[in-house]
Amino acid sequence: MHGILAALLMIPLVATLSEPAPAQPYPTKPIKLIVPFGAGGPVDVMARLIAQKLSVSVGAVVVENKPGQGGTLGARIVATAEPDGYTLMMATSTTMGVSANLYKNLDFDPVKSFAPVALVSSVPMVLVVRPTLPINSTQELIAYAKANPGKLNFGFPTGALPHLTGALFKMRTGTDFAFIPYKAANNVVTDLVAGQIDFTFEPASVLLGQISDKKVRPLGVASLNRLTQIPQVPTLDESDVKNFVSVSWSGVVAPVGAPKPIIDKLNVAINTELKSPEMIERLLRLGAEIRAGTPEDFDKFITEEGPKWAEVIKSSGLKLEP
Repeated sequence: MHGILAALLMIPLVATLSEPAPAQPYPTKPIKLIVPFGAGGPVDVMARLIAQKLSVSVGAVVVENKPGQGGTLGARIVATAEPDGYTLMMATSTTMGVSANLYKNLDFDPVKSFAPVALVSSVPMVLVVRPTLPINSTQELIAYAKANPGKLNFGFPTGALPHLTGALFKMRTGTDFAFIPYKAANNVVTDLVAGQIDFTFEPASVLLGQISDKKVRPLGVASLNRLTQIPQVPTLDESDVKNFVSVSWSGVVAPVGAPKPIIDKLNVAINTELKSPEMIERLLRLGAEIRAGTPEDFDKFITEEGPKWAEVIKSSGLKLEP
């Protein structure tokens, strides 16, 4: 009798021991947000805005800059990280749209190695020339380049979206100009202001201050709509380069295999912050359009972006070693 009673008393204890321990709340330690470009650039600024907000709503987020090799250096770090939600990347059109097609012999897949979390924003590229160049419109630039093949020079950060945008512009306009590679976008703009190069494409977020100070002359916006911040500047589509669109986007991704509940939690938090008046105002100052949505929306967007740049790379014969 006593044995039966003892056995019955043990049942709740056994049941308790057999139950799985409750999952620890996420996060239990700081989250790393890798920026695959240098500090101070538009991607870095965007990442730090997101990190600041998530540190309050989710948990501590620390930004780490890992620049190099057109963003592939930082991307490789995240692609090979433990998919536990504690290593994220501020992905861009360069790391997931351009690199996937431009760099050969990568030891990771620039698209399939990542799980989309949230698309954050997009910024159109702007065509600008040095202020001392006697050209005041896209049509004039094209005419001059055709009449003087190889005379104009175009500066660009190697392997980044401006590089591909310049190649696309050359193809679409039938012009011939010299390509001058740089390691970083800020060096391109510095040399453009100093008159060392003739023209470039860069995201509006990089150029708005220089345009306002009249240190560079804007000729066209690479979107189908004019920018609110520089409404006097026509689109390239308006300037007879029909349907010319080149947009720099940024979003948060995790290593593929990251838990879906963590991805969903981060997505909701990021989308909530993007709707705040403060974020809307700050992104507007950068010339950025907010692109909130689900992880599935982001995945579809990435899938649709790649083929356009793949065609540009194939037609121009561009290939880079990582």
